[in-house]
Amino acid sequence: MKIFTMGGGRPGTESPSGRIGILNLRSIDPFYYEMVKGLRAKVEYKMDSLNLRVLAVTSAVAGEGKTLTATHLAANMASTGRKKVLLMDLDLRKSGIARELGMSANPGLSEYLSGAVPVERIVRNSVVPGLSVIVGGKTVSSPADMLAGERFRSLLQGLRERFDLIILDTPPVLPVPDAVTISEQVDAFILLFRFGYTPHQLFRQAIDELGERKIVGVVLNGEEKKPDKYYHKYYGKYYQVANTKGKPA
Repeated sequence: MKIFTMGGGRPGTESPSGRIGILNLRSIDPFYYEMVKGLRAKVEYKMDSLNLRVLAVTSAVAGEGKTLTATHLAANMASTGRKKVLLMDLDLRKSGIARELGMSANPGLSEYLSGAVPVERIVRNSVVPGLSVIVGGKTVSSPADMLAGERFRSLLQGLRERFDLIILDTPPVLPVPDAVTISEQVDAFILLFRFGYTPHQLFRQAIDELGERKIVGVVLNGEEKKPDKYYHKYYGKYYQVANTKGKPA
């Protein structure tokens, strides 16, 4: 696996200054912007060399910065003008892409998967030229079955034919099964690891659950500090929903 360092102490959680629907992408912290450009170059080379099209961005637990990373990576990819890029929010319990891009939250993926709207209603243009977006839509308490269904499988297959690159923002791996559920339909994963926040044991567990074969890179986010030993806090604050994988909440 490749190691991609974001570093710089950049917070792992979303911040208003990073919302590219409100501010130009270049108006975020210059050092972070250059980090995103470097990440884009490495990811683009890896995806192109292996002829991969669907990339999922995930993390072991919540709060590691996956949504912000996925959004800025997709925007930077699209801004080069070399690819038609789609950013899709698969975190249907707590979708965040609409907020980051300043877009309306509905309709989105959950409405399509429930049969309420056709695909034409959910694929929308963003403020970034060349970047299309599918937001999460209405919150769903248990979306794993929807993501495992034929309707999602057919949707993703059709989108492969329309876009050069599809970036998925998935839920974190350990609290809920969604990321593992869609792993067979994903070409590659990028896994975030936030220094000083996520214990190494949980990070290793996430790698084991996804399988190393499809993980094309690890993004190291923030600065290394002594990890917290009380693991329950990483599970307990994730959406405050029942843990469908049988792990302690």
